[in-house]
Amino acid sequence: MKIHTSVGAQILERVGFPYPVVPVVRHHHEQWDGTGYPEGLKGEAIPLTARILSIIDCYDTLREDRPYRLGLTREEACDLLRHGAGTQFDPHATELFLAHLDDFDAELIAAGIGHDETAGDGCETSRAAEAKAATGEKNTIAATGRAAAPPAYLEQIKNAHHEVYALYEIASMFGSSLDVEDTAAMLVSKTARVVPFDTCAVYLYDEAKGYAIAAHVSGKNADAVRGRAVGFGEGVVGFVLANRRAAGQLDPMLDFAEIEMPEGNYYRSMLALPLVKGERLVGALAVYSFAPRRYTDDHMRLLDTVVHLASDALANAMRHAETESNALTDTLTGLPNARALHARFEEEAARARRTGHSFQVVMLDLDNFKRVNDTFGHKVGDQVLREAAHVIGAQLREYDFLARYAGDEFVAIVQDLSSAQVTELCERIEKAVNGFSIRVRRDERAGVGISMGTATYGVQGETLDQLLIAADNAMYAVKSEHQKRGPDARRNVSPNHDDLASTSVN
Repeated sequence: MKIHTSVGAQILERVGFPYPVVPVVRHHHEQWDGTGYPEGLKGEAIPLTARILSIIDCYDTLREDRPYRLGLTREEACDLLRHGAGTQFDPHATELFLAHLDDFDAELIAAGIGHDETAGDGCETSRAAEAKAATGEKNTIAATGRAAAPPAYLEQIKNAHHEVYALYEIASMFGSSLDVEDTAAMLVSKTARVVPFDTCAVYLYDEAKGYAIAAHVSGKNADAVRGRAVGFGEGVVGFVLANRRAAGQLDPMLDFAEIEMPEGNYYRSMLALPLVKGERLVGALAVYSFAPRRYTDDHMRLLDTVVHLASDALANAMRHAETESNALTDTLTGLPNARALHARFEEEAARARRTGHSFQVVMLDLDNFKRVNDTFGHKVGDQVLREAAHVIGAQLREYDFLARYAGDEFVAIVQDLSSAQVTELCERIEKAVNGFSIRVRRDERAGVGISMGTATYGVQGETLDQLLIAADNAMYAVKSEHQKRGPDARRNVSPNHDDLASTSVN
């Protein structure tokens, strides 16, 4: 609770108000006797405006109803202020506030935003002032037929209060989730609190792919925009990504050039800002409106504050997602690892029990991979392993699963294939692996063979361990046959793949 003054001040520092709002917000919970927070300032070391706000804030809080209590009367609130003068509040400022409270109340009542309760005897009251204000208001209504509009500065104060509260709420909410989608959705939701839009999109940048994806979209045409890929320089968002600069005076329809829009759905104004944390490009936030010249400098200022807060939260969420992904990914080949294999097996087993359809586990082991390492070194061995993983994966369907299990062993899970189709798949993999090699030196190439064995869920077992043991036994039977054939000793230097052929089993 006690950090809200510091957080609020940090938010306002980014807004750049032309007057000293920041110290007022940071220190309005300091106390005259030095027992307040966040810095424990005492007496006149507390900024005067913060001392004044402290009194006003307390009085307003005491007078307002709360879910757990009714608001105090004016007399009760004044008594509490007097009691706190000299300990909690600046005694001189408190005295002045109470002396002029009638004038303050009269002005607020005239504006239609004050307490209409008749003042008690506990404060220096002036019912005449309230009556005068009320009479003046009635005269205005009689003359114009409508109530006098509140002064412009009151509306400005109201808007500023709304902005500060909304930004404080945003700062409090960001970081509460480490899920990327949740954080992006929260960003769109909170943006709607401070900036109007017909469509809002959060684009997240994928460094490996070199483009950003519209990860979360809200409002009109959301389905058409969601999932849209944007490269550097493509449309307004592409400009923002490439230059890491905000844009607000460009044609928003540049972002919809490749999207078929309903008749009349033409965006006339937009704002787009980069999401950046340090040197890392996180993505971009864009808001679009059908109305021309919809956005002002204030909207840009507010969005700039929002994206500063959101960038940290999104970067942390994306880093968390990357960490989780890395925990399930083999760093050398980029394939899922053994941990991911166990998770995928449980999914497939549950599906098989639910649908009655079986699946196969394929154990794949590279032949003579050790010889590659011994002959050319582990750097070449790693390159061969990566290439072999790519070659194997290319023979599988998009929805099949391939993991690096350990060392030079891989495990595939394939579904909805007959025994004959599994045999055909293994033959294709064998041919592809036997057909590749990498150049090491001018006249030398490194390559490997492969041995495979398979096991069927519900036939050789119903647990991953049972199926891996069965597939492993079948695979080693094939590998034994390969060894009996006596592979060409030159196979890792200038491989003769016909001599190195493996046999697939089912």
